[in-house]
Amino acid sequence: MNNSENNSSGVLSQPEFTSATALSTAANYIMNAPEAFIHTYRTYIRLRENGRLTLKFWYSNAVDSTWDLGADAVASEPGGEWSVEAAYVADGGAAPDGSIVPGSQVPVTFSGERSRCVEPGEQFWSDEALLELPEGHMLAFTWTLKTADAGKSFPYNVEGMLVSGYDAPGHLAAQESAAGFSVSDKLQVLPSFLGYKKDVTRKLVFLGDSITQGVRTAKNQYTYWAARIAEGLGTQFGLWNIGSGWGRAYDVATDGPWLHKAQQGDEVLIVLGVNDLDIGQRSADELLGDLAHIISSIKEAQPEAAIILSTVPPFNFEGEREAHWRKVNDCIRTSPPAGVDRVFDMATVLSVAAPADHRIKPEYMSDEFDPHPNGAAGEAVAEAFLAWYGGRPSVS
Repeated sequence: MNNSENNSSGVLSQPEFTSATALSTAANYIMNAPEAFIHTYRTYIRLRENGRLTLKFWYSNAVDSTWDLGADAVASEPGGEWSVEAAYVADGGAAPDGSIVPGSQVPVTFSGERSRCVEPGEQFWSDEALLELPEGHMLAFTWTLKTADAGKSFPYNVEGMLVSGYDAPGHLAAQESAAGFSVSDKLQVLPSFLGYKKDVTRKLVFLGDSITQGVRTAKNQYTYWAARIAEGLGTQFGLWNIGSGWGRAYDVATDGPWLHKAQQGDEVLIVLGVNDLDIGQRSADELLGDLAHIISSIKEAQPEAAIILSTVPPFNFEGEREAHWRKVNDCIRTSPPAGVDRVFDMATVLSVAAPADHRIKPEYMSDEFDPHPNGAAGEAVAEAFLAWYGGRPSVS
């Protein structure tokens, strides 16, 4: 696929729009129901800027990363046939309680139509929507989706939700109150890209797994490192977080929709490898090969894109997994794959002192058993990255 074809309906086809949020909306699961249904989903999102906004949304009807061992959803699996029955953006207020500020809803249309049929694997844009969002208020995105049949339909994110969401059976997209809605659990159903019209100096894409997504950090607090970096860089930098729970480098290396997303940045930060070494049981050489393929593919699509490769964060590996982890990080630090412009050593920020540096600092763990980085870890990584990024060191 050449570059013009690759971006004909991708994010680069609308360069005046940049990501409006640090929240990842990558898909790692797919709806699979015993019968056709109509359901409404309402999600509250803190945007990078408020005020008078020109919004536009892009959707990729495919799974980005494999969930668990792939029995339910696998990377690059196309979504099924379904339809958007209605979609709205609104002022969600300062507290995400399931309702919206009365009179604030603005319909989201598609080529002038309020509904749209979606084909398997399709990528598409909405029209522009104008919304006035007061400072301190969240965007409420609400849409009603209808599946065409039983079985697999639309992709979504099934990790523990980092923002508040509500859902309800039936066609309730236009409803302003919370009546009939229930709190969503592991059910983030959103467009793949929530954009706003903004002239930025540089567009960054953060490609990673649950650690990049921010899994296990506090709900609605945006304390994970990708969100903190976005805040620290300021809105002159665009930032699209495509971190996906359970994601691995070999998912991206399938040359599917997730790689296509990664190819949209002026600069791409890659933080992958934990799940490759863990559930994927990949060797160091296999992981390094997949990373090299990803980097080469991004450079082929966007020759001017800068690649930042991070060391693999510590995840308390032992035995053979630890040995592979050490080999990968030694290679990234000393002889990274061709095409890498800079190396960010995230592992050093999060690790305890050597020789136990394969372990994450206990104060950075989500709990005493879970090595997912918490909000304090997010702060430490963001501070280190922002100090390092300003200096702009490069691979010699």
